Amino acid sequence: MAVPKRKTSRSNTRHRRARWKAQVPQLTPCPCPRKELVVPHRACAHCGLYKGRQVVEEP
Repeated sequence: MAVPKRKTSRSNTRHRRARWKAQVPQLTPCPCPRKELVVPHRACAHCGLYKGRQVVEEP
């Protein structure tokens, strides 16, 4: 098993971790008349449309 030769310094650790950021999901409008914002490649939670097709039954 590989073992580090030296302890990673605090500044190097923090510099590396500084790039771990949460990102806001990119939202696109649904093709339905309400134009609700949905995450791409997911069915709309409101109307059940995906790529213009009805894939989930409306509640």
